[in-house]
Amino acid sequence: MSDHGTKISSKEFFDYQGFGGKLLFTVVLAVLSLGLAAWGGFLSSKQFAFSWLFAFTFFFTIAAGSLFWILVHHAVDADWSVVVRRQLENVAWLFPVLAILFIPIIFNAPTLFKWMKIPPGVDPLLDGKAAYLNEPFFWARAAFYFLFFSTAAYLLRRNSVRQDKDGDPRHTWLSRKMVFAMLPLFALSLTFGAFDWLMGLDFHWFSTMWGVYIFAGSALSSMCVLVLLITALRSAGYLEGVVSIEHYHIMGKLMLAFTVFWAYIGFSQYMLIWYANIPEETVWFLRRNTGSWNTLSIILVIGHFFVPFVILLFQATKKKPLLLCTVAAWILLMHILDLYIIVLPTYHKAGASPHWLDLVCLLAIGATLAAIFLKRLGDAPLWPVKDPRLGNSLKLRN
Repeated sequence: MSDHGTKISSKEFFDYQGFGGKLLFTVVLAVLSLGLAAWGGFLSSKQFAFSWLFAFTFFFTIAAGSLFWILVHHAVDADWSVVVRRQLENVAWLFPVLAILFIPIIFNAPTLFKWMKIPPGVDPLLDGKAAYLNEPFFWARAAFYFLFFSTAAYLLRRNSVRQDKDGDPRHTWLSRKMVFAMLPLFALSLTFGAFDWLMGLDFHWFSTMWGVYIFAGSALSSMCVLVLLITALRSAGYLEGVVSIEHYHIMGKLMLAFTVFWAYIGFSQYMLIWYANIPEETVWFLRRNTGSWNTLSIILVIGHFFVPFVILLFQATKKKPLLLCTVAAWILLMHILDLYIIVLPTYHKAGASPHWLDLVCLLAIGATLAAIFLKRLGDAPLWPVKDPRLGNSLKLRN
């Protein structure tokens, strides 16, 4: 029986009994795939550099999106998301690990970002951006991004876990005060991180909507991951009497909303650049609208917007966990394709050329993060057990 008058039939803490084999498999997969990725780096350093950046940005955007949902939860004093917030906190808590996984990008930066190898006076466009595109400032910004994301995730999770122990509502108020300072820093960090690591692959190209585009994909993909995590825990016997179909309904509605938002930002960016017809802007789309890259771009538009949009329009879809998980997994696959189209054309200019390192780098980073996530999962209750809004979240009705 909970403190809020609602019976909860689920265990509060995750235990590894019966799950140790899966954790061991994840650790072994992480070690093997990291070793294989390192070997691939010796065989083809340039392919490794782009494949690692592609895989890294996929998981980075999921962690960033998870932090965004935590910030929004506290900023609007939401009730519905209380029971699912802990898993968002657990995902966002992976930022320090992502900082370590960023090290290969540091060593391969001159390969990825050709502006680092161009001396002053050679390219007038680069000279005009030298105040921003210079290595000391570039690395200082990267350090700030990871410091902010890691600190924000740590502080918000710390307050949440402390409240599990003492039940003091002041932790809720403290978190809410903190997020109003964190929100603008989050927007700046994600936007300029997208500028530096993705737009910076082609320093001639620019788009003022780029940060919002990456944000839209981050928020959508992280909500999909949340749906999959919650469902996995429920299937393992956790969160019974805690997460209901009503929570799935809201998560499904947010997936629909950000599916539309992603498409709106993507179309607006494309339309404005096409209409203006400025060479420095159109070069990015010209490459991705040619040959096999164009085929993948068409698949992205259909698969990332039209397919999930039609399915998620129906209320029944959003109230069937298995079906909603299928849509979530599909959207994540499309998010991978989106980032692949963003990163790899800089290397494979003539057309798409899938490489085994693309998959291995995804497995290496994904398995590493998954192993650490699972190891930490039992460190705190699976939901905020003494949050003052827990009762309203348990009795949620749409």
